[in-house]
Amino acid sequence: MTTIDTAAFTRRLGLAHAGAPLETARLCVVTLHGRGADAAGILPLGEAIGLGDVAYLAPEAAGGAWYPNRFMEPLEANEPFLGRALARVGQVLEALKESGFGPARTALMGFSQGACLALESVARRPGSVASVAALSGGLIGPSVSGRLETGRHDGLDVFLGCSLMDPHIPAVRVRESAAFLGERGADVTMRLYPEPGHTVNGDEIAAVRSLFS
Repeated sequence: MTTIDTAAFTRRLGLAHAGAPLETARLCVVTLHGRGADAAGILPLGEAIGLGDVAYLAPEAAGGAWYPNRFMEPLEANEPFLGRALARVGQVLEALKESGFGPARTALMGFSQGACLALESVARRPGSVASVAALSGGLIGPSVSGRLETGRHDGLDVFLGCSLMDPHIPAVRVRESAAFLGERGADVTMRLYPEPGHTVNGDEIAAVRSLFS
């Protein structure tokens, strides 16, 4: 479907890979790990979602964290690390675009800190991907209402899933993030689960599978 060599591409960009080879993939999902994890650790999520024509690529954060402090701290508290993490995501998306995977054939997915980074990347770069799945995450910063972005997200498909009693992600921030993107034209599905914990459940796996199908 596209002229790209999976091994060469992943080696050049320093990415881990699972799922379909880029040479034949219909969709490529850039998959972002959480704090204390790594690229290899997030790829089983893609394997659980399955879909034989989807490639999953995972960059890795230095030291296991995309930024050092909690995601609802003032933005400057997580700089310059947050800026570098956003640039890293942008680098991968731009390289994919240059290789034939434009926005209509790319998606972002993340868990925990990676989910926050995925949402933040989408919010700051409208039109960069076709869909985003944020599992236990929300937009970054102390306030969603005070954000300055005005870009539209028409055509963007979004899934947000999180526990109502997640110890790290307040449900109110998940709701605010869903509203922010929805008000700007995105097609948003949000599910908040009564079971406590900071993990990915089977219903979320099924929802993301549908999102990427």
